Amino acid sequence: MRRLAVAAAATVLLAGAGTAPAQTIAITNARIHTMAGPVIERGTVVIRDGYIAAVGSGVEVPAGARVIDAAGKVVTPGFIDSGTQLGLVEVGAVEGTRDARVNDDRVTAAFNPADGLDPHSSPVAVTRAAGITRAIVAPTPGASLIAGQAVLVDLGGETPMEMVRKSPVGMVAVLGERGSQLSGGARAAAILRLREVFEDVRDYMVNRNAYETASRRDYSLSRLDLEALVPVARGEVPLILEVHRSSDILVALRLARELRVRLILAGATEGWMVADEIAAAGVPVVLNPLVNLPSSFEQLGATLENAARLHAAGVTVAFASFDAHNSRNLKQAAGNAVAYGMPYEAALRAVTVDAARVWGVDDRYGTIEVGKEADVVVWSGDPLELTTSVEHVIIRGREVSTDNRQTRLFERYRRLDGAMPNAYRH
Repeated sequence: MRRLAVAAAATVLLAGAGTAPAQTIAITNARIHTMAGPVIERGTVVIRDGYIAAVGSGVEVPAGARVIDAAGKVVTPGFIDSGTQLGLVEVGAVEGTRDARVNDDRVTAAFNPADGLDPHSSPVAVTRAAGITRAIVAPTPGASLIAGQAVLVDLGGETPMEMVRKSPVGMVAVLGERGSQLSGGARAAAILRLREVFEDVRDYMVNRNAYETASRRDYSLSRLDLEALVPVARGEVPLILEVHRSSDILVALRLARELRVRLILAGATEGWMVADEIAAAGVPVVLNPLVNLPSSFEQLGATLENAARLHAAGVTVAFASFDAHNSRNLKQAAGNAVAYGMPYEAALRAVTVDAARVWGVDDRYGTIEVGKEADVVVWSGDPLELTTSVEHVIIRGREVSTDNRQTRLFERYRRLDGAMPNAYRH
């Protein structure tokens, strides 16, 4: 049976966005990493009406199904990039193409980037061609500690509404050096500010009617921000804190306990230094395993072994590019994590089922199991090997094109001894 996610009261799960195709697809003779059990050799995956209908080594191909012979190929769930600005940033140097931050501190927690998504942004197609079928799209801090709400998107949607699969998946905030800058120049001031925010939110939850009739004291936040933070205060939506220095990570863990909120650590460059404390708190970490050089004083402990050491301590790890244009490097990041000590299966989980678990959507996708949404990728070989290519990308049961601006330019300029083809096809 199809599994339907039960959304929290404050969370909109857009499971029916778009139209599921009626086509039945059978991927045969493949090495299948289901991420729900052992690897299946020479197996078959049957996809029907947008869902996984069957998977195994003895599965019969339905009559009339479109068959993809994947002999010698590898099949995995579509990868999930757990931190991007896909669809929000086209050209970083051009202000009019950047929609990932708000520089008006009047409304920040209520800022949801979903309405500004562009499914036809060129990095979206490039990322999809790299085997990434879902992504967390998150705002970046502007004028406030609280940047706004992150959303889960799929990269097969042709409209913003079709892209968004869960909104919100978390509330993004920042501590450390950036938090200090936004709070008057001191880390402790940022912590004080977050305490004030949640004190106001909880007071508002109890005295909403009095506030609406102007019978309650003023709050430090707008009404829209207060409403947006209520699900976070209730524990229904996690607080995503970008933090890097080991001491700041410990403060974040303590603050989450004090505020009684669910916490996800993002960045965590020095997470390995306090891995046992993170594991004991049961807090997941979203990181880029390619970070190995400090870009600031709070990242002096950067190491390529960060992911491996956190995993060894028992921390749930998910991988992210934290970018719009370089999300395509996610498989390289996962492969590097393996090269520096993370078990292969764990690295693959960090871009599939563990990522889905961090964002509370593992009942829908992240594995190749009967009833799950059919996000499936066929690779030419090892999916974590840099030279491996993507041969087929299926999102919600529909094969999507891997053609993109980069491939079109490649074809245009690969030969210069004759007439060049059109640069773009419409």
